[in-house]
Amino acid sequence: MEELNEKALSLKVQKEQLCVGGSKLSELDRGIDNLKEYQSETDFMIQELQTELECLGVSYDNCDELSDLDEADRLLLELQLESQEILEQPKLKRVETLNLNHILNDDMSWEDYILSVNDYAQRNRINTVNAFERLLTNSQEAELKNRIQKEFTFKTPNCDKIDYAIAGTSGLLCGIIDIVFVGAPGESPLGDSVDQFANKATEKFAGILGWNSEKAEAKGSNTTASAIGFLERKFKVNYDQATTASVDGAVPNLSLKNHHLKSLGHSPDLIGLFFSVLNQFTSTSTFISNGKIITVDTETNELRGSNFIAKVFCGIANWFGHIMSDWTGSSGTVGQGGRGTGVPIPFYNLLLGLNIGEFDKNKQSIATIATKVFEEGYDARYGITMAIPVVINELVIRLCWMIRARFSYNKEWKDCIPTDSNPELRRMLCVGQGALCLVDGADASIRGGGQVITTLLRVNLFAWTRFAHLALKELNAWAMQGKINHEVMDVYLDQEFKEVLSSSYARSR
Repeated sequence: MEELNEKALSLKVQKEQLCVGGSKLSELDRGIDNLKEYQSETDFMIQELQTELECLGVSYDNCDELSDLDEADRLLLELQLESQEILEQPKLKRVETLNLNHILNDDMSWEDYILSVNDYAQRNRINTVNAFERLLTNSQEAELKNRIQKEFTFKTPNCDKIDYAIAGTSGLLCGIIDIVFVGAPGESPLGDSVDQFANKATEKFAGILGWNSEKAEAKGSNTTASAIGFLERKFKVNYDQATTASVDGAVPNLSLKNHHLKSLGHSPDLIGLFFSVLNQFTSTSTFISNGKIITVDTETNELRGSNFIAKVFCGIANWFGHIMSDWTGSSGTVGQGGRGTGVPIPFYNLLLGLNIGEFDKNKQSIATIATKVFEEGYDARYGITMAIPVVINELVIRLCWMIRARFSYNKEWKDCIPTDSNPELRRMLCVGQGALCLVDGADASIRGGGQVITTLLRVNLFAWTRFAHLALKELNAWAMQGKINHEVMDVYLDQEFKEVLSSSYARSR
């Protein structure tokens, strides 16, 4: 806050200097105009005298010898009096020079600059207590307040019946898509397509690194299983223990179906990246189970690289390559025609830290339920499947809003960009995703038959997460109505800064 006040005082001093400088320039302009007027009058009088002398038949250059002529004496006396009158006109006031020692330059620190600004303010009797006072004129201040209120505050969405109809219809249709094409793991038409896409992506990645699909086909082996095996050998890690026995009982209920979930290094997010590199450097494995983080020692792991940076890069490459080998399941399971257990949805394993609650007739905790849901196929591939109707719903609503803004309200195309900062679009997205969640929740409840695991397998986690995010933004906008929307203001300021920088760069060139 102190630095902000110092900057405001600096602006106030600069404004004072501009005002003083402007008044001095105006005074100089008036003085120059007066001098030009005096010069014009003098030139006119000299020209008039010369004309009179010529009428007397005397050369102007010899006018000093005309003292014996009365008419010449009279004209010289008149010129002398009028010249004296001109010289006695008010003199131009001396323009006081400004002290420029306060100007910030490369050789001056900010502290020295502020000291010089304070010194200037004291000498010129500028109020330093309230540095923000009178930085703007009354009209400028009123205009700024009006603009902030109009453009940078939280507003009540002005949606009409058509907006709500578009959002609700889109949400309901995408909810039907979710019921028919997403369903549950193992019963999902879209999920089967996503699984095939994942298999092809794994084969493509392995092929880039040297795996030969033709050799695998010639041997009659499953190409996806062959690609997974190639990646498993190429990106070996020390934290790939898959059973409770392999960690000497340190992690209870660790199995082939859930070790990708409980091993933090297998998470395809920043958590997984961090623990993967940490485990590779320290020759350890880190697990999360029943609300506890468990670390066990492993065999010594030697990362390639001649220095620390190279070893970190090697650890990151190892993590990514190992994720690519695991997200479609193990080579053994896929080779036998099974789907295989992939890696968890990003940040899903945080639920294993919530060893609280008693649900279902078996009184299971959140951590236990999350583990069993994952074991049934609720992995990253199924997460992509769940995201499809959510993305379709989002795109349809944004497209419809953009079309209405352009053709119904005649807005410019640049004002039809569907950003979340628009209150009407934000409300439509919230209603649309809410309708999707309503259909999804009803279907999951009916088909779940009261069983927690079966119900959660049909719940679209991505839809509910997106709806929760939009609902919180809507509640925040309602609570902050009339107050400054810092997100919108930051976007505007970023654009202004970019324009200033680009124009400055253009002028420098």
